[in-house]
Amino acid sequence: MTPLNQRRLANFKANKRGYYSLWIFIGIFSITLCAEFIANDKPIVFSKDGSLYFPVFFTYSEAELGGALETEADYRDPFVESLIENNGWSIWPPLRYSYNTIDWDLQPPYPHPPTAEHWLGTDGGSTDIVAKLLYGFRLSVLFGITLTIIASTIGVTVGALQGYFGGLVDLLGQRVVEIWAGLPVLLILIILASIVEPNVFWLLGILTLFSWMALVGVVRAEFLRARNFEFVRAARSLGVGNATIIVKHVLPNAMVATLTYLPFILNGSITMLTALDFLGFGLPLDSPSLGRLLSAAKANLEAPWLGISVFTTLATMLILLIFIGEAVRDALDPRRTLGIASEDAVPDTGKATTPKGSTAGEPLPAG
Repeated sequence: MTPLNQRRLANFKANKRGYYSLWIFIGIFSITLCAEFIANDKPIVFSKDGSLYFPVFFTYSEAELGGALETEADYRDPFVESLIENNGWSIWPPLRYSYNTIDWDLQPPYPHPPTAEHWLGTDGGSTDIVAKLLYGFRLSVLFGITLTIIASTIGVTVGALQGYFGGLVDLLGQRVVEIWAGLPVLLILIILASIVEPNVFWLLGILTLFSWMALVGVVRAEFLRARNFEFVRAARSLGVGNATIIVKHVLPNAMVATLTYLPFILNGSITMLTALDFLGFGLPLDSPSLGRLLSAAKANLEAPWLGISVFTTLATMLILLIFIGEAVRDALDPRRTLGIASEDAVPDTGKATTPKGSTAGEPLPAG
């Protein structure tokens, strides 16, 4: 690791709020990645007649277990449970409910308050809230990360081409970006939702079409600033191709500002997905959705555990991402990484410092 990156890492760790938020977020996300082993209506593993079965990974029919039906076994059915327990054993998750498991043993009216069986209660469909939050958190973060990566890649590419070549490319590119950014996203989604059956990939593609503009302005400005620096002119005079100059010489300087924006773009992606699900234009109905759970909380104001649970989950997720973004911004701030001669991290004094012998327009080192 170069000394510059060591200083950036030290500055990131110096922001205790962001540093601890990163570890908390990683811990929570890691738990949700193992949601099938925490909340599921299938055993993690069971043994029958000396053979091991793993329902979490594979599908078994009731007939394979000694029953009569060729459909997938319902492991919560007393008959299937007896087939397993009479000839073997089973290990269940701590919570025997998935995000779409209906508890038929509960009596109406729904939703039900928290109990020992349902730690945070149930929603209006008699499904467990803890399971919905686990699967919904994972889906929201994975969807947000995927959308952020795809949209940022497109935005960085467009901004780099505009800023590097300038002239007519920049002029036409800016007009396209302005027109595209002015389209009514929600109205278009409503129209498309009435034509096409929504799914995760369809929604991801549509949101990508309207999310790639976030980084265009930042990257374009960095390329316009750096394209006439001496090292770029020297590379051109040596016959280096435009693609090599863009990727190896100019892009590393623009990536500092880009990485600073990424946590906030991720935040916006998760918020957009939640809002669309809340309005009913997001993921399919059978998907674990925090937005749809929030809509259920609005429809059941007499059940405060619904609103409190989903609000706490969303607020915790977004606050942690904001704190991480602030720490990344401080770590990549050139006034902190280049403005001190020692190897130690720059203390957060709130005042801008400029290294001696440098100017505000000097590009950041690529390392």
